[in-house]
Amino acid sequence: MRGDRILELKQELIAVLGRKNVLTDPKKTLFYSTGIRVGNGQASFVLFPQNLLHLWKILEISISFDQIIILQAANTGLTGGSTPFGDDYDRDVIIISTLKINQLILVNKGQQVIAFPGTTLYQLEDNLLPLGRGPHSVIGSSCIGASVIGGVCNNSGGNLVNRGPAYTELSLFARLNRDGRLELINHLGIELGDTVDEILTNIQNINFNTEGLSSSLKAASDKDYKNRVRDITASSPARFNSDQRRLYESSGCAGKIAVFAVRLDTFPLPEREQVFFVGTNNPDHLTKLRERILTEMPTLPDMGEYMHRSYFDASDKYCKDLFILIKYFGTKSLPRIFYFKRIIDEFIDDYDFLPSNLTDNIMQFLSSILPDHLPSILRQYNNRFEHCMLFLASDSTIQLMDNLLDEETKIETDYEYIKCTSLEGKDALLHRYVAGSAPSRYRKLHSYNSANIIPLDVALPRNCDSWYKLLPAEILSQMAQSYQMGHFLCMVFHWDFVAKEGIDVDKLKNKILYILDRNKAKYPAEHNVGHLYEADNSLKNFYRELDPTNTFNSGIGKTSKRKNYE
Repeated sequence: MRGDRILELKQELIAVLGRKNVLTDPKKTLFYSTGIRVGNGQASFVLFPQNLLHLWKILEISISFDQIIILQAANTGLTGGSTPFGDDYDRDVIIISTLKINQLILVNKGQQVIAFPGTTLYQLEDNLLPLGRGPHSVIGSSCIGASVIGGVCNNSGGNLVNRGPAYTELSLFARLNRDGRLELINHLGIELGDTVDEILTNIQNINFNTEGLSSSLKAASDKDYKNRVRDITASSPARFNSDQRRLYESSGCAGKIAVFAVRLDTFPLPEREQVFFVGTNNPDHLTKLRERILTEMPTLPDMGEYMHRSYFDASDKYCKDLFILIKYFGTKSLPRIFYFKRIIDEFIDDYDFLPSNLTDNIMQFLSSILPDHLPSILRQYNNRFEHCMLFLASDSTIQLMDNLLDEETKIETDYEYIKCTSLEGKDALLHRYVAGSAPSRYRKLHSYNSANIIPLDVALPRNCDSWYKLLPAEILSQMAQSYQMGHFLCMVFHWDFVAKEGIDVDKLKNKILYILDRNKAKYPAEHNVGHLYEADNSLKNFYRELDPTNTFNSGIGKTSKRKNYE
């Protein structure tokens, strides 16, 4: 875009947001234009709207100047879906950071919530806790601090099998129609007025009856999931990002519309919880255990998480500092800590003589000299067993789970379990919670060969019993590191491979994907296509329907980056 047009655009944006909320300096925009694992590209502006009216106005301005728009919350996407990807766009790119718009409205005594674009998952969990309720997911965000709407846009979560992945049919969003007109669509099931100003003002000021909100025929959660996951004879996965059953407006949109608010169900918290930790060197034991849980138990455990020794060790080595921060200071401390870390990183980047990723190296060193943070019994199991399972059961399911594990481990050798104490259970859950950040830390500490990382987010068929031996030795022998964990009851796995030096990574990845295709797997499972995966035709059509001019998040799913998908 010509210099005079850029200046004109900048002046209009500043008139709405103020100068401090409009970034143009490449050094200042770099943090927002770079993904935590992959993806980076130039952004002409990074904007910080303070409320929903700001967001609407800057959308109007950006569209009038024919800009590509990327809405970004916490920038925790693992597939590059919340940043530019390369510099081959046909228009300038504007990033809109929504984290300041983090209002959360509790409705009907917290049975449902209305979340704004910047509301985070741990903010939601914290607000619901005094009411004895919880959100759809408490772990499963592979990066700490993920936003609620980001989860909906990517159908994320689902590790809590009785609650299912993030899904709603009730949302407030803006889309650019085929005529180039920006329209605000209110499908929240709440009467908020007729004009844009009325709707956005009324929802921000909560000008509606929050305790008498009528129920809607449209879904605010995936109520069918706990039944779907039980069908262990099905040759299709329980959940995956291109599942047409769960593509609806904001749900699964991957940023192809601007989501202003979503309405979601919440869930009652249990009175009692118990963590079971299971270890074995024979993965067939876990396959049988999964089958019995899903077919015999009248109520399912809340969570069933698989950790191969590789990911247990990766979390232990690369996530110890995060574990300690959360354990002793809580998740509330993280935004401020990460903010100061970013300021330091930006300062360091100004001086070429200072090493890159200095703060990560310092944090890694400090964590290495701190006392052991894990209970000894968990270490003993990890040392003895290659495969571990972590089950969270509650209320009546606790005894059912205890009985089943007792039966299974009695008749098999090399197969044991423990009922964790309260402290052991909390530490086990937290160790799994932070594990998803390990590949990101690994990448930063090994930046000289980070291009060799192959992250895979895979949904295997529900009837798959060969989950641990899909990849042959010929492929695994080309890996320097192999990290594996998953939401086991769902057959959703996160495989993070580090190829050896000199290996053709693209060729190796294509071999893996061919094997997955042959076994009817779907990928990605819950992190969405971003810029790493090619969207299948049904997903591409969904994106085109939402965004016919290709203005929002252009190029997602390896689609065209050009206007009107030319």
